[in-house]
Amino acid sequence: MPGSTDRPDTARLVDRHGRTATDLRVSLTDRCNLRCTYCMPEQGLDWLPKPAVLTDEELVRLIDVAVTRLGVTDVRFTGGEPLLRPRLEDVLAAVAALEPRPRMSMTTNGITLAARARGLAAAGLDRVNVSLDTLVPARFAELTRRDRLDDVLAGLAAAVDAGLAPVKVNSVLMRGVNDDEAVPLLRFCVERGYQLRFIEQMPLDPQHGWDRDRMVTAEEILAALGEAFELTPEPGERGGAPAERWLVAGGPATVGVIASVTRPFCAACDRTRLTADGQLRNCLFSRSETDLRAALRSGASDEELADLWRGNAWAKAAGHGIDSDGFHQPDRPMSAIGG
Repeated sequence: MPGSTDRPDTARLVDRHGRTATDLRVSLTDRCNLRCTYCMPEQGLDWLPKPAVLTDEELVRLIDVAVTRLGVTDVRFTGGEPLLRPRLEDVLAAVAALEPRPRMSMTTNGITLAARARGLAAAGLDRVNVSLDTLVPARFAELTRRDRLDDVLAGLAAAVDAGLAPVKVNSVLMRGVNDDEAVPLLRFCVERGYQLRFIEQMPLDPQHGWDRDRMVTAEEILAALGEAFELTPEPGERGGAPAERWLVAGGPATVGVIASVTRPFCAACDRTRLTADGQLRNCLFSRSETDLRAALRSGASDEELADLWRGNAWAKAAGHGIDSDGFHQPDRPMSAIGG
């Protein structure tokens, strides 16, 4: 591995800052069936051409390398919208058959989840995160440019019925748009047994129009929730989990806040990322990638692929640097990187 002579003699995905990556985020597609205003323009984006996207066999092989050679224990499938991936259940079943079997989760917009939940569970998926930023139908249609709130709500209920638990809800609050819904969203989730996670809006939009002043901060979210609920910090170590969690009214219900901007958790980050076109990213905000697709298609062995992956992990920066003067937003938007 060029430039890595001081790297410890370990097969794991370690970096220069003492972290070990055990959580793999896999983007299955850059396509989406919503057009959320903070994520992409109304007309969509220039999608990846089909030949650029990893085949099912390539995808499973790279996940196999991560699990069996690099110590990855958790695989989360993302997009775009992962449920748009053809033959998704076949991919899940192949990953579930790996030894050791990784824990498998998925982040989805929930639009088609109601019809798919049981099949996903049968294929081996353990749980889901569903994105939901508003409970107001007209606001949902305005935010997503699609009138599909009822489908998302049905998808959440179907996930519970299928045993994809705990079902988590991801919400982004934006100033002057939906920042009045912190309390209604938490009440909705507590009543139904969903685990709510508020996420600070991050600079990952293709328009590069992110405005820090429009971002609702973790402090503001917690202040709003504190006026309606008794919140106490959840005991125990947070570890590499991105969300800080609080017990609601003493528990067992919880609420989390992922404060990537105002309370960075980079020092405990345990994630590595694979895009739909086979590029490795060691940080959501990285401006460089390692091309596994080219190596794989040129005949690289599993160990050669693993060694490229180790080199990518070793080069990981200490933090994302959003607050630094030299920060530049990644060229790829969130829909192409994967959540």
